[in-house]
Amino acid sequence: MAEGDRPESHDFDVAIVGGGPAGATVGTLLRKYAPRLRVVILEKEGFPREHVGESQLPLISTILDEMGVWNQVEAADFPIKLGATYTWGRDPTPWDFNFIPPEKFEITPRPAKFEGQRRYTAFQVDRAVYDDILLRHAAGMGCQVRQNTLVRDVKRTGDRIDGLTLADGSTVTARYYIDASGNVGLIRRAMGVGIDSNERLRNVSFWDYWENAEWAETIGIGGTRVQVRSLPYGWIWFIPLGPTRTSIGLVCHGEHYKSMGLTPEQLYRRALADETFIAGLIANATPEGRVRTTKDWSYVADRLYGENWFLVGEAAGFADPILAAGLTLAHAGARDAAYTILELDRGEHPRQWLLDRFNEKNRESVEHHIKFAIYWYSANGLQTDLNDFCKNLAASAGLRLNARDAFRWISQGAFTTELLGNPSIGFFDLTSIHDLANRFAENGRRHEWLIHGHSVFQLNVHGATQGYVGDLKNGRIHRVPCLFKGKNKLPLHEFFGLAVDVLRQTSDAERFMQLAMNAVSMIFPPEHARFAMSRVVEALEAMALDGWVICRHDRKRPPLLMEREAETIRRK
Repeated sequence: MAEGDRPESHDFDVAIVGGGPAGATVGTLLRKYAPRLRVVILEKEGFPREHVGESQLPLISTILDEMGVWNQVEAADFPIKLGATYTWGRDPTPWDFNFIPPEKFEITPRPAKFEGQRRYTAFQVDRAVYDDILLRHAAGMGCQVRQNTLVRDVKRTGDRIDGLTLADGSTVTARYYIDASGNVGLIRRAMGVGIDSNERLRNVSFWDYWENAEWAETIGIGGTRVQVRSLPYGWIWFIPLGPTRTSIGLVCHGEHYKSMGLTPEQLYRRALADETFIAGLIANATPEGRVRTTKDWSYVADRLYGENWFLVGEAAGFADPILAAGLTLAHAGARDAAYTILELDRGEHPRQWLLDRFNEKNRESVEHHIKFAIYWYSANGLQTDLNDFCKNLAASAGLRLNARDAFRWISQGAFTTELLGNPSIGFFDLTSIHDLANRFAENGRRHEWLIHGHSVFQLNVHGATQGYVGDLKNGRIHRVPCLFKGKNKLPLHEFFGLAVDVLRQTSDAERFMQLAMNAVSMIFPPEHARFAMSRVVEALEAMALDGWVICRHDRKRPPLLMEREAETIRRK
């Protein structure tokens, strides 16, 4: 419990501004793990209400299951997202990114349980329905939900919030406050927190909803991929939200949009006519006829916490929609805020460690996704009207687009911190990032793995200090040992921990693979051993990229040869 606070001296333990997915996630998890807590959610609108941002990533499904709301979301019969189809890069040929290979997606009836293949899929959601399900669930968990309730003012003393003044003149007080108000950032602005915005990554979106558009493809029962299609001046999304309703939008750079001299409706209609594949899907469809617009400016808040408040969702930051990470960042950051408050109340971990961990982890997550988005735009040779923009974007970020340099630029510090113990960024594992770097390379030359062709891998922890990172499970934050060297982190956990343990026994490549396979076979069932072993090798590569492993070739020893390509990325 916060020092000097008594529960009876406040109206609530936690006051949440905003009832979208981030706010509902915080409230639900607080009540799940600490039912005694008095939680209020203040939402300015009445639900259901429309909202953009419909495409999810698989991590959200895990959080929905933890919240206890998976069954309700699955029962809504949203399309199952198995990945995405892109026209992007140097070649106009469409290519697929799959969460799981489509031929391995089993035909099973719906609604289904959160098990088996559904652990690796995501949803494409109608936000009016989805957000309402989550907010109702939060209420069912015991949160006091007040819709149509506008917060007019934030009362503060220094960096501490004293209360929230509502539109009716009343005041709500709490021990902790959560800003889940979206890009409005009501508490963020009131507390004087600035943002770090990439001035060159300032896009705008235009979209409408369509009835009876054809799906680009149907996989199994209810499965499909979203479509991401490049145009010379931007890109189009095509996201089925149900049997008949589809979200179709255009994203382009804000300055280029201004220079075109078109209204949003004119540009939207032009884009749909220019993209012939999408035009075919909507030939017999009907639009609602109201083109919406919004800014897609990527940013991250300078800090995500204060004396008694936290920022989550778009109040904390926003990464360009090309990676469909918005909802994932919102759910994950909100979960983290709930866990942090629970641990602050328990008082078992140092308060400042908890706050710094929350701030660093979630700011880094947004920053990594922004960085990845910069790479995507810089590497898209199909946006011919934006060549200067793409070149300037790459130059301003210090990005060179040959495969080797691009991969190193993307991966710096990202693979060891994004998903604890697992080498990945967003929904791309390290192998997929390698393949993307080769696909997008300017000169067409392939980039080999850093560990490829080497026979000696020497663990390099000289100068490192030991500290801790957090592992969030079952309502608790467990402190996990971690090595720190400059800005680089090496969590001694899961696949990274396994790789470090083996490297402490041997530096020989062949022996490393033998010992790692032995360890994997003791931890994982046979059907998962191959996947787990590939993650260990990816962890080794990530460690080499960050300097935790020194690679050498000894002619007397057999080298490690990397010939595996991502199973997740395929040409059409």
